[in-house]
Amino acid sequence: QLNLVESGGGTVRRGESSTLYCVPSGYEYARYCLAWFRQAPGKEREGLAAIDSDGTTTYADSVKGRFTISQDGAKTKLYLEMNNLVPEDTAVYYCASRGGSYCGLTEQSYAYWGQGTQVTVSS
Repeated sequence: QLNLVESGGGTVRRGESSTLYCVPSGYEYARYCLAWFRQAPGKEREGLAAIDSDGTTTYADSVKGRFTISQDGAKTKLYLEMNNLVPEDTAVYYCASRGGSYCGLTEQSYAYWGQGTQVTVSS
């Protein structure tokens, strides 16, 4: 059973930066995808960024250039660095994972999900 635990959410001001963390445990896939999604109130869940076991990244146009997905060298943690945050970035942010490659940002393709962490951007 794969377990994903997010942390790092909170309240920031417009223009500030914040980093989210996700620690996956309980599985070992030779090839895998890790991704970040978010869901704002009244909106559908949105895929933001994904990274595969080779380090190849994919970004949604809405966050390209502002958000960066990465893993530590030991591949025990997943990060989402968020810069120049705006109130529209306010949402619950989720870490997700699946085995395999060709990582995309389609919610239905990810089998494992964390509990989410709230990010609030004030104006």
